[in-house]
Amino acid sequence: MKRLFWLLCLFVGFEGMAQQPFVIKGEMKNIKDTFTYIYMNYRVGSDYKMDSALVKDGKYELKGSFEEAQLVRLRAAYIDIAPGKKRAISFKRDISSVFIGSGTVKVTSTDSFANISVKGSAIHDAYLDLQSKLKVVNDKQEALSKEYTALRMKKDEAGMKALEAKFDELDAEGKKVYKAYALENPKSPIALYAVGQFAGWDINADEVEPLFNALPATAKAQTSAKELHEKIEIAKKTGIGKFAMDFTQNDTLGNPVSLSSFKGKYLLVDFWASWCGPCRAENPNVVKAFNQYKDKGFTILGVSLDQPTAKDKWIKAIHDDQLTWTHVSDLQYWKNAVAVQYGIQAIPQNLLIDREGKIIGKNLRGEDLAQKLEELFK
Repeated sequence: MKRLFWLLCLFVGFEGMAQQPFVIKGEMKNIKDTFTYIYMNYRVGSDYKMDSALVKDGKYELKGSFEEAQLVRLRAAYIDIAPGKKRAISFKRDISSVFIGSGTVKVTSTDSFANISVKGSAIHDAYLDLQSKLKVVNDKQEALSKEYTALRMKKDEAGMKALEAKFDELDAEGKKVYKAYALENPKSPIALYAVGQFAGWDINADEVEPLFNALPATAKAQTSAKELHEKIEIAKKTGIGKFAMDFTQNDTLGNPVSLSSFKGKYLLVDFWASWCGPCRAENPNVVKAFNQYKDKGFTILGVSLDQPTAKDKWIKAIHDDQLTWTHVSDLQYWKNAVAVQYGIQAIPQNLLIDREGKIIGKNLRGEDLAQKLEELFK
């Protein structure tokens, strides 16, 4: 499955350019609710950031600066229903997204905070145009997500499993829209965003590079574009059929372990972390595969993206999840040297390498991993 919000712990990089100041002037109209604050959430690198503005007489103002245009999320906070009792947040009523660049942007909410109109942001206008093309896909995803949530509440594992292929189909539909938009509007202020969304976390360089190359020089000069270009270059080296790049990292006892030392075996390089819920949920499938084929020439090398102060948690997770294979890490979180070398932007991820060191599979999980290994050891 490719559903990022269900299955992956993600990292987004963002650093480097001169700051561009902005001002968001907000106003609420025809809304009976009493607002206290408006919060603005965004992300810089692996860190979540939040700013806030006091609401006075139905108005608020947010100021700041970004290195380049960025999609931010605005959330309304209300006066407590009763002492100590807060109002539940509704995405449709209380949250809106705005794409902002530099300058002053006017945001007007009518009837509900989420029902916004935006003036003064050309990039937001382009964003709305793109979103209109995604409406059919987004509506289907919303309906499917509600169905999935209902099945999860009932603990209907079979029903949840049956929906996975539909999520994948919608993911593919969405990528078609992003690709078409980038091809038809390479000079749009939102074109780089569209290419990035199409690229996703598991980049197919053959498909993404032509879209990137079609962008104007001004777009390619942006920090996020330079980062995307680096990721495309890495993807060229880590695709199916490429020989895996060698690396050396220390195991839990501090002993160096190299990838090349596993030559002669089928090897699954598994990127994970003790803090990653989706990784821990996938571990039973990996354990099952390991136990079934470990005596037939298959093994696993775990690469952990745990944090510098979390060695104990890393080792505890290994024991708790019964991961009885070799594990390495430099405990540098998303800056893990191997993860950076292989362009890892989300976990869990894995690479299946043949006996000669060639990559023959990527991101095989659950039944997909079991099926691939069955083919190899049939």
